[in-house]
Amino acid sequence: MKKIIPLVVVALFSSLCSYFVFQTLQPTPLFSESKKERELFSYPVRVQPTNFSSSPLPMDIDFTQTVDKVINGVVHIKNIGVYNRQQSWWMRNLYGEDMPEKIGTGSGVVVSPDGLIITNNHVIDEASTIEVTTNDNKTYEAELIGTDAYTDIAVLKIKGNQQLDFITFGDSDASRVGEWVLAVGNPFNLNSTVTAGIISAKSRDLNQRDQKNQSFIQTDAAVNVGNSGGALVNTQGELVGINTAITSVGGGFVGYSFAVPSNIARKVFEDILEFGNVQKGLLGVSGRALDSKTAATLDVEETEGFYINELEEGLGAQAAGLLPNDIIKSVDGTKINRFSDLTGYLSSKRPGDRVEVVFIRAGIRKKVLVELKKRNRSFFYGLELKNLEPEEKRERDLDSGIKVTDSANRYLSMYGIGEGAVILEINGETIQDISNLDRFDEQSIETILFLTAENERVIFRD
Repeated sequence: MKKIIPLVVVALFSSLCSYFVFQTLQPTPLFSESKKERELFSYPVRVQPTNFSSSPLPMDIDFTQTVDKVINGVVHIKNIGVYNRQQSWWMRNLYGEDMPEKIGTGSGVVVSPDGLIITNNHVIDEASTIEVTTNDNKTYEAELIGTDAYTDIAVLKIKGNQQLDFITFGDSDASRVGEWVLAVGNPFNLNSTVTAGIISAKSRDLNQRDQKNQSFIQTDAAVNVGNSGGALVNTQGELVGINTAITSVGGGFVGYSFAVPSNIARKVFEDILEFGNVQKGLLGVSGRALDSKTAATLDVEETEGFYINELEEGLGAQAAGLLPNDIIKSVDGTKINRFSDLTGYLSSKRPGDRVEVVFIRAGIRKKVLVELKKRNRSFFYGLELKNLEPEEKRERDLDSGIKVTDSANRYLSMYGIGEGAVILEINGETIQDISNLDRFDEQSIETILFLTAENERVIFRD
C-alpha cells in the first residue's frame, strides 16, 4: 500500500503538469467573441425580399411545358454523301464497287408547318441525299433550298405536302445574359435530347483572326456531337438560336456552347427564300474595338465603343457624314463594345435599312441615320472585284458574275485573267455578286470559272 501511494501522487502530478503545458501551448485566437457580439450577430434582421420579373429561382423552375411545346419541332438530319475524288480513289481500291456511304448526322429546327427547316451548313455539306426524321420516327427526304457558309446556316424543305409542328422565332436581341435557355437536339444520335443552362455571354467571336466577325450566343447548356443545327429556346418556347459549335480540347462538351442568334438565322432564312442568297447591309467602316490599352495608344478618353479608322467609299457611313476617329457607341440602341456587337446587329439588316448611329466626335456625343448599302467592291485571290452593272450583263449576255477591275495575281495574268475578266463560278457555285465571296476561304478554293475580256472561258484549278 505504501508503494502504491507515491505512484498515485506522481501520476497526479504528471497529469497536472501535462494540463498546464497543454493550456500554455494553445494558440491565441485572433478574434474573441464577447456576449455582446453574440447578441449582435444572432439578432433577427428584417429583410425586404427583392422581386425579379425574370426567370424564377432554380427550385421553382419547371421546363416541362416548354419542352412539350418545342420537342416535336426539332428533327434528326442524316447527310448521305459521296466521297470526293481523292477519298474515292483509295476507298475504291479498298472496297471495290461496294463502297460504303459517307454518312453524317445532326439536328434541324422546323420553322414553318409546311416543312421548312433551318440547320447548320456544316451538317449538310457535301450531301447527295438528305433524310429528316421527326420526333414521331417518321422519315422524309429533304431538298436543299440554300446555304450561307459565312453564318453556317442552311435551309431545307421536306418533300411532299406534310404538316409539321414548328418552333416560332424569338427576338435574340432581347435575350439577356443570365436568362434560362434549353438546347434541343440529337447528340450522339440520342434523339430529342433536352439540356438546360443560361446565356453566359452574347456577341461572342470564336476566332478573331479570321474575317468572319461572328457574333454567337454563348451558353452553358450541354451541347455535343449531333446537336449542331438544333434549337436553343427560351422558357417561352421561342427560338433564340441555332446551336452551332462548342469549345473543347477533346471534342466533348466542357461547359461552353455557341449558337447563331435567331435574328441572324431568321434574316438568312428569309433572304435565301426571297433572293436565293444573303443580302448584306453594310455600314462601311473599318477600325477596332476600344479598351484601356487601345485608348491609350490612340490617345482617346473613351474605353468603350468602336473606333473608326477608315470609311469605305460609296457606302452609308461616308454618305451620312461619319469620319475617321469617330467612336461608335451604339446602333439602334444596341451598345457597341466589340466589333462583333456591331457586325452581329448589322447581320440582321438588309441593304436599304436605316439605322441610328450614336457616336463620339472630339468628346461630343452625336447621332445620325445611316442607310445600309451593298458592298460593290472586294479583294479576293489578288483580284480587285466589282459587281457587274445591268448594262454590262446585257452587253455580255450574262445573268450573273463579278468583274475584275485590277489584278495583282501574276499567275492568273499569265492565262489572260485581268481587267475585264468575269468570275462566273467558284467551286462549281454560281457567283451572283460580291457578297457571295463570303462563302469561301481562299484556302478552300478548288476551281474558279472565268470569262476573259475576250469572252473565252478559263477554268483555274488550285
